[in-house]
Amino acid sequence: MATGSDHGLKRIVWKSNIFTLSSSQILILDPFTTKLLSSCCKMSDLMSEKITIVEDLFKSREPVLEMKSIYFMTPTAKCVDAFIKDFKPKPKYKAAYVYFTDYCPDDLFNKMRQACGKHIRVCKEINISFMPQEAQVFTCDNPGAFRSIYSPKSQDKTKTLETLAGQLVTLCATLDEYPGIRYKKDGNMENAKLLAELVDRKLDTHYQLDDSGKKKEKTQAQLLIVDRGFDPVTPILHELTYQAMAYDLIDIENDTYKYKARDGLEKQALLNEDDMLWVKLRHQHIAEVSAQIPKMVKEISASKKQPDGKITISNLAQMMKKMPAFRKQMTEKTIHLQLAEDCMKHFANNVEKLCKAEQDLAVGADVDGLKVKDPMRTLLPVLLNPYSKHDKIRAVLLYIFSLNGTTEENLNKLIEHVKIEGEPEYIQNWKELGVPIIITPSFFSRKPNRRERSQEERYSLSRWIPTIKDVMEDVVENKLDTKEWPHQSECPAAWNGSGAVSARQKHRASTQDDRRTGSRLIIFVIGGISFSEMRCAYEVTRAMKTCEVIIGSSHILTPTVLLDDIKALSKGPMESFTLEVETKA
Repeated sequence: MATGSDHGLKRIVWKSNIFTLSSSQILILDPFTTKLLSSCCKMSDLMSEKITIVEDLFKSREPVLEMKSIYFMTPTAKCVDAFIKDFKPKPKYKAAYVYFTDYCPDDLFNKMRQACGKHIRVCKEINISFMPQEAQVFTCDNPGAFRSIYSPKSQDKTKTLETLAGQLVTLCATLDEYPGIRYKKDGNMENAKLLAELVDRKLDTHYQLDDSGKKKEKTQAQLLIVDRGFDPVTPILHELTYQAMAYDLIDIENDTYKYKARDGLEKQALLNEDDMLWVKLRHQHIAEVSAQIPKMVKEISASKKQPDGKITISNLAQMMKKMPAFRKQMTEKTIHLQLAEDCMKHFANNVEKLCKAEQDLAVGADVDGLKVKDPMRTLLPVLLNPYSKHDKIRAVLLYIFSLNGTTEENLNKLIEHVKIEGEPEYIQNWKELGVPIIITPSFFSRKPNRRERSQEERYSLSRWIPTIKDVMEDVVENKLDTKEWPHQSECPAAWNGSGAVSARQKHRASTQDDRRTGSRLIIFVIGGISFSEMRCAYEVTRAMKTCEVIIGSSHILTPTVLLDDIKALSKGPMESFTLEVETKA
């Protein structure tokens, strides 16, 4: 694959699928596997593997009896029933090659075999039931897991944790890792501990026997599991790095940015790793992005002009050769010029003022390092200004987080100020994540000790560092407190994030790009990750050099999505939730 996704998790997943896609011509996918393959390959990549037709498992299709078919699907009753319909009473295809994303339960496997076993040439489980979102980011593509895990009315919390554990095992299998597992201990919440136990058990079963008949030993990798309530501040703040800011302030759906071009036409652009300019800019501060893009546009325009003004057949031919690349570069830069301008409009309108108050409340000190003695004085200007409801809720939450909870009387006043008397769940329901909202005399909560970063250069409106970055650095430096982060299972004692790869690991490096030195740190946040936490994985990997950090969750959060999810925790269980999990599990 010669695409921007030709690295990291997406590349690993695509290479794992090559064996799946190498012997046939029709590929049949369910919604999850459609999304999975779309994230790591293009149609041209499939065609190079002799796949000429891609079909939807659940849509009506004409029979093509002279062709074999590959079924790449999740092992659910719905998918198996749809598969059986393709071969009973009459077969649609010459033969079937079936590949499941994950372990197929015996009852479903037997049902399929009995119904149409004579048509099945291959039936394999390839252990990929996670979504490779970016080079170092994965999700379980299950936003509904948030309510299932945290709602007091949930009826399927255990089932959801089981599903997430299975998906984490497929991630480890795809990476060829058998990691040691640690979790964040929390007196109020058991989710991280439960998930750590489930993953450990499932990994042990998965690696019971390898191809040579020997039990696989632990590799030099660590998996850390943490609850969303561990750091409630980061996903609520207004972020000023490009990717996080864009997804917070601009209406971007399915990574698609819609905008009006200079000619007035409506256009759209996909923000993914095929856009190398996006990859270069996404973690930079908006101030740097805004300064860089106009310069790039000028440089490309200047390079198009002939230095001496003479037009010859030779240089005209050269210009024509360069035109497709030139147009692509100009399009990319124009898109990001527009997106950066859209972000800056929001910044100028209200975000700049909000950021100052938010940063002071989050950090607990002002830009000069002086401690915020009265957080209410910091919050009051936000409450008195005509900001949006969500912006005010975010500021109120940061105020409460800074105090580790407030009195019921004070909370009621704040709810009145924000005019959310009819929907106080936006604030009150944070308690379901183990975050103190109402302080009681018996309640004791200790804020995590933060790393000293006073010498690091930062923008005054971007002083807060996500707590997970401290954790990443502590793990790599072997400084993580074992009382706060107990071991569910340990990896080799020599692991310190800096050493050589264990000889136990089976690295079959075929190219220089495939060779990786050092260890892997995998972090899973129960209940969603923010774009700024995703950025930290890249920053720590780049700074430490000897440890690759991969971060994931059930889904990716924006502040608005998180607030709406928090509010919805009071509602009863979703009627369609069981079906949704069945489709994606």
